[in-house]
Amino acid sequence: MGIAKLSSLLKFLGGGEPNETERRQLYKEALLMTLARASSSDSNVNPVEVETVQKIVQQHTGEAVSTADVRVAAASEIFETATLDQYLSRVTRKLRSDERATIVRSLAEVIHSDVKVTSREIDFFNKAARALKATPAEIAGLTIQEPVARK
Repeated sequence: MGIAKLSSLLKFLGGGEPNETERRQLYKEALLMTLARASSSDSNVNPVEVETVQKIVQQHTGEAVSTADVRVAAASEIFETATLDQYLSRVTRKLRSDERATIVRSLAEVIHSDVKVTSREIDFFNKAARALKATPAEIAGLTIQEPVARK
């Protein structure tokens, strides 16, 4: 599966500038990586969290990811050299505001999906939101929308 390999993420962590197609792929990978890591942030991977990750990724990217894809992304070898928040801090400049907001709101959805929220999950959320430079308005889902033309 393309986004589960996190190849665009690895490519642009070094500072290269992606074209629009590559930037969109980078967003998909950042979404998957962040949500997958959230599913294991409290050391108790609940199947409902993995299912929620799959549903969100499908909804926001149009790409299906398997349970194995989610688990591989959660345990990716890229985390051997830096933490998720360090990677997100480097990638955030390449993401649009609405994409960062989607990642943060989706992260909250994954954390809530198993009903029990732990202190480790809260810490994970806060670190990810700070790394993504998410504003309180973005976290709340408030975004500027273009006015609708009247007929």
